[in-house]
Amino acid sequence: MEWFTAPEYGLSRLVFQRALAAVYLVAFLTAALQFRALLGERGMLPVPRFTARVGFRRAPSLFHWRYSDRLFAGCAWTGCALSAALIAGVDGLLPLWAAMLLWALPWALYLSIVNVGQTWYAFGWESLLLETGFLAVFLGNDEVGPPVLVLFLLRWILFRVEFGAGLIKMRGDACWRRLTCLDHHHETQPMPGPLSWFFHRLPKPLHRVEVAANHVTQLVVPFLLFTPQPLATAAAALMILTQLWLVLSGNFSWLNWITIVLAVSALALPSGDRSFPATPLWYEVVVCAVAALLVFLSHGPVRNMISRRQVMNRSFDPLHLVNTYGAFGSVSRVRHEVVVEGTLDEVPREDSDWREYEFKGKPGDPRRWPRQFAPYHLRLDWMMWFAALSPSYAGAWFGALVERLLENDRDTLRLLRRSPFPPDRPPRHIRARLFRYRYTSWRELRETGACWERTYVREYLPPTRLATTSARPAP
Repeated sequence: MEWFTAPEYGLSRLVFQRALAAVYLVAFLTAALQFRALLGERGMLPVPRFTARVGFRRAPSLFHWRYSDRLFAGCAWTGCALSAALIAGVDGLLPLWAAMLLWALPWALYLSIVNVGQTWYAFGWESLLLETGFLAVFLGNDEVGPPVLVLFLLRWILFRVEFGAGLIKMRGDACWRRLTCLDHHHETQPMPGPLSWFFHRLPKPLHRVEVAANHVTQLVVPFLLFTPQPLATAAAALMILTQLWLVLSGNFSWLNWITIVLAVSALALPSGDRSFPATPLWYEVVVCAVAALLVFLSHGPVRNMISRRQVMNRSFDPLHLVNTYGAFGSVSRVRHEVVVEGTLDEVPREDSDWREYEFKGKPGDPRRWPRQFAPYHLRLDWMMWFAALSPSYAGAWFGALVERLLENDRDTLRLLRRSPFPPDRPPRHIRARLFRYRYTSWRELRETGACWERTYVREYLPPTRLATTSARPAP
């Protein structure tokens, strides 16, 4: 079938595959370095407890057959090795069937992790990586030209990411329709980056322009992805520029980067007069069957997008083959942060020596400037942002976090920037307090050197010690 391949996208496919492998590497590295405290046998939300109540059909994962921290670590580090091999181009040295198998392995391993990840993995970019990674299995290598159907489906994912996000904004918070959301977003986003303070201090008229441009990019430009070249390339390039702007403005894990990777697949990059061998019939049959399946399954995301009750970041099947996406349907006007403190005093008092735990990414010390971590994902820091929005978001794991801190648990402390207590002297009591944070003004920054100003709001968790039966945040 002559129509089956698009040789002119050979270079685009190559760049897409190497970049996707790099995102896989970051995802597996994040899992390998953080899972013990979050999901391990002594983690805050242990995998064995989850698999005991949720069956394989609802959440397919190899950990349903057996779980150990060693096995989880082996899967995560194997995923890192496979990702590195794909970055190096090993798939191009293999027969077509073996290259497809090589791409299928990291997808299967990461699916096993996400499906037992619970709250820690309940983010849209997890499903986005899996949906994109599944299609990458069928994109082929140098033995075949890039299949048109797979290229189309990659654009279909990109369309849903951008258009879905645009719709959720217009249907959600009124500030998106009034063009005023950026008056608050950079200050209240989950994890600000080193430039977020400066983005927040941009003139308000420029913020209006940014929001209007975002609406155009998300609600109009996605349709151009399905037009002839060079319009499709121009649309993808504009999306890439928009995503890079977002990369500069905050830490959003690998969400922006995988969106850029998807946009690369739509670029018509110059690749000369590259020719490919004839496409095997079995490969054409497999790709057509997979494409038909994914088009059929897409009715879920389509119905969600046209619904007035549109939801964000939901999977429509346990394999995460098709999903719906979106972010910031509502924007907080005020930033709250949970500050966790401990003391060595046997009897805790207000004037005790309370020492603050420092997290790696989330705001804490008002003088400590935010750092750039994305595309690496600090899962605990992100969930602490949700915990500050409402204690209900933290009910499943916050008590376990406090217990681990009272024990000076080594794996948990590795998730933090610094513990105020030596390894051999754990705190006797832990408490948590809620503070309101706001960015300082230019004058305050010059005078104090602090980028944040914080004000005490209320007690979040009263002083707690290991002898208590639970440690739950106050309602």
